[in-house]
Amino acid sequence: MEKKYQVLKDDKGLPVKAWIDGVAMEDEAKKQLLNAATMPFIYKWIAAMPDVHSGLGATVGSVIPTKKAIIPSAVGVDIGCGMSAIATTLKATDLPDSLAEIRAAIEKAVPHGRTDNGGRNDRGAWANPPKTHLEVWGKIKIGYDEIITKHPKLDRGNHLNHLGTLGTGNHFIEVCLDENDQVWFMLHSGSRGVGNRIGSYFIDLAKADMKRWFINLPDQDLAYLPEGSENFDDYVKAVHWAQDFAMWNRKLMMENIVNAIKNVSSLPPFELGEEAIHCHHNYVAIENHYGENVFITRKGAVRARLGDMGIIPGSMGARSYIVRGKGNPESFHSCSHGAGRAMSRTEAKRRFTLEDHITATSGIECRKDVDVIDETPGAYKDIDSVMAAQSDLVDIVHTLKQIVCVKG
Repeated sequence: MEKKYQVLKDDKGLPVKAWIDGVAMEDEAKKQLLNAATMPFIYKWIAAMPDVHSGLGATVGSVIPTKKAIIPSAVGVDIGCGMSAIATTLKATDLPDSLAEIRAAIEKAVPHGRTDNGGRNDRGAWANPPKTHLEVWGKIKIGYDEIITKHPKLDRGNHLNHLGTLGTGNHFIEVCLDENDQVWFMLHSGSRGVGNRIGSYFIDLAKADMKRWFINLPDQDLAYLPEGSENFDDYVKAVHWAQDFAMWNRKLMMENIVNAIKNVSSLPPFELGEEAIHCHHNYVAIENHYGENVFITRKGAVRARLGDMGIIPGSMGARSYIVRGKGNPESFHSCSHGAGRAMSRTEAKRRFTLEDHITATSGIECRKDVDVIDETPGAYKDIDSVMAAQSDLVDIVHTLKQIVCVKG
């Protein structure tokens, strides 16, 4: 298999293997990766995906293998964030000329966005969660109660009322067409407010431990929890619970989307495909690589073992891809989680006008207002270049183009 990665290294740490041929990588991301590679518990090397860019705490698009320790900020605060997609029996010819009714049905079925500073009147949360959501919460609440019994500060905010909701930022719901004009539903979201609290809380605990143990770090965001410590065990339990919450969040949203679209009067009856694709891209798991069990932290990366199905979305105006993993061992069986930001949200708002955004999303039923300019297609890397840079990591199975996009 042709090696498509570049090796980044300084005299302080282990190598970083970066799949960045033909795509830009800013200096800050390189600095973050090389700093992480100096940590004494890194296993073999760090892998960087072609959508790599600097992030808060750790580099987005990084795969960090560790032994006997986990860096909470390398997982981040959007724990379990990921994708779901499913094909339908609908074809492009079944769709009405105007897709506004479909978009409206999705927006009515799934709370999205954030108002009232996330308070009682937040339109992005449920005022009265549906029965199915209450049933799911009943199943997962046992684990939550175990966590907050020991860490009561975590029980200060939304949980049940965020289950089955979209959120803001780069989270989205889309209706897409594949290369055969088949209609797909696709969405991107994570563990919402409760996952954010868990991530932030344990990042702070790790930083406090570093100070207490007089451990100097090249970056305080590399604060870690050593295996065997009380905080480590509690974090592992909490992070896996948040990953389960995120998975249920996506499943419930997809159910509500399907039911809502089935009630759109202008559409014929339809069924769903047999296989739904689900994948996390912000998480930690125990995996076996090169004969050893290690912790694999993927922040903005998808598992791509041989045969694994994954989803790599573009931006609001670009193609997305359903992929099959090639099981490349040097990437620790990973691939990118999307196109990756080409610039910060602030820079995107400075650089692009509303007219630019309207032009870039021509033909797509979506928001076309100033508050979504930071998500405009030009703020992201070129998805085709990203896919070319990782042709040794995944095979493309389907190419999707959105026709409806719902953003928070």
